[in-house]
Amino acid sequence: MRPDLGTKPRALQPDKPRNKYRDPLMGKAYVHTVIDDHSRVAYAEVHDDETALTATAVLVRAVEWFNARGVTVEGVLSDNGGAYRSHLWRDTCAELGIRHKRTRPYRPQTNGKIERFHRTLADGWAYARCYTSETERRGELDGWLHHYNHHRPHTACGNQPPFSRLTNVSGQYI
Repeated sequence: MRPDLGTKPRALQPDKPRNKYRDPLMGKAYVHTVIDDHSRVAYAEVHDDETALTATAVLVRAVEWFNARGVTVEGVLSDNGGAYRSHLWRDTCAELGIRHKRTRPYRPQTNGKIERFHRTLADGWAYARCYTSETERRGELDGWLHHYNHHRPHTACGNQPPFSRLTNVSGQYI
């Protein structure tokens, strides 16, 4: 049986629903996270994929978000996923003036801060309670991140919230 050559690949149809209910599939999500090395302030977005296009768009928004809070992004450390080895990622980092380094393969300890954050994220948000839908779970992320960044004590920050280490931000305890 030959494939129908008149159909478009899924990648060319971004608005096409991924399932018949038009909601994201429960458990089928990729959390893209960016953490400030000094303060541990975290930025995260949930997406349906982990392509280079998505990862670079998250990076651009994260840099804008951190800049708005007085944090200048000078470099980024990533794992060796395909998105971070792409020309698009390399070019985007260059345009933003960001130095990019990758961790050693099969050595998650190098990226320990973000790996620990992922565990905290899973325990505190993703699997903290039973959600009725993936849409509901995704809707809770911003509130959880606000709590994590502004109110939750962090041992690496002397039991203060991560935002307490950003000394140049007015109104940091929202």
